[in-house]
Amino acid sequence: MACPFFMPVAKLEDGAWPHPGRLPLGCGWSGHCTAPGHEGEVPPREALEELCNLGYAENCGRLPRERSWDAVRFAVSVEKQAEKRENGTEILANRIIQVEYACELQHRPKDHGKLEFDGQAMAWVRRHSDSRVQKMAECFLETYLSKRKLQLNGASS
Repeated sequence: MACPFFMPVAKLEDGAWPHPGRLPLGCGWSGHCTAPGHEGEVPPREALEELCNLGYAENCGRLPRERSWDAVRFAVSVEKQAEKRENGTEILANRIIQVEYACELQHRPKDHGKLEFDGQAMAWVRRHSDSRVQKMAECFLETYLSKRKLQLNGASS
């Protein structure tokens, strides 16, 4: 569950997490804050590791008192089996990947839904209306696919 005010920008390869693969976006990310009054601020490394990438950041001085969500979760819900090309590269057999999201407030679901990515067209066909959640979904999917070592249709390796 990442902080809903966190805007991830780049993978943070050398974070201090014991199990970075278990992080909400699939790995650690650097980025900036979008909380009111703190837009564009780059949190210190400690905050990125302990608050931004994890959500429920009640100890964060940038977190607004009144907010819609405390954290955002993601999961891939639909992906067909991968097919292997002659060169051994795997591609997705179907073109649509569904990414489910859940926005939580006080450890309870507040909003949820499905986003869709078309791997053949290399475009999101169902996006989230909140640009922060959408960017997190993009980061989550990027990490998910790299862990699976899959190549989207039409993408070069």
